[in-house]
Amino acid sequence: MALTSQHSGVPRWVLVPAAAGALFIVLPLVALATRVEWGSFFSLIGSDSSQAALWLSLRTSAASTVLCLLLGVPMALVLARTTFRGQAVLRSIVLLPLALPPVVGGIALLYTFGRKGLLGETLDVLGWQIAFSTTAVVIAQTFVSLPFMVVSLEGTLRTAGQQYEVVAATLGARPTTVLRRVTLPLVLPGLAAGAVLSFARALGEFGATITFAGSLEGVTRTLPLEIYLQRESDPDAAVALSLLLVVVAVLVIGLVRGGRGAAT
Repeated sequence: MALTSQHSGVPRWVLVPAAAGALFIVLPLVALATRVEWGSFFSLIGSDSSQAALWLSLRTSAASTVLCLLLGVPMALVLARTTFRGQAVLRSIVLLPLALPPVVGGIALLYTFGRKGLLGETLDVLGWQIAFSTTAVVIAQTFVSLPFMVVSLEGTLRTAGQQYEVVAATLGARPTTVLRRVTLPLVLPGLAAGAVLSFARALGEFGATITFAGSLEGVTRTLPLEIYLQRESDPDAAVALSLLLVVVAVLVIGLVRGGRGAAT
């Protein structure tokens, strides 16, 4: 049985700004849908360049999400389960991409991994060309998405507490065993939420990608970049592709939330 605002403890007046906030998000999406040429929708999104951009976005977003898991989980564990001098500074640095304009992030990555960047000569010696490649797309997406994973998982870790981990350690479990058998299963919802947020952010990434990776069809031109280019030459295609991107993001979030709901 659904709770009314009276029984849930939420004041009735809160419903007004809550509804306004929902409309603030929904109305632009409705406006976008009303501008789509539905009769030619599939032809508008079916061009070779659009399909290539879509599949590139999905592949690179999946790869960057994996990187966010590999890097973000240890970072969240360190921030949530340890205490050391400079921890607040480290947390601020980790969250910095949330505040930086993506273009600034792209320039920073270019001066790090570019041919004349901080690591450029070393990478050249190894025969690795990162800037303006598909790898650069993944790196740019990871740079802007990683904080979402860290924030989501750190919050879940702090909420879950450490009592179960302490019990497991008292019973003789090694730290790695505690992490694998207790901690990660306990924070799985936060981990899933962080992965979804990271994937969604990577899927919509534009500024850092175009600055660091460029816009080469089939190589670095992701769907947001394709939409930007189509906006000038074919506005109807840009609108259709924008709606497609919204649908993909909604499906990803909905599938994961549906899976979490079924598991609880």
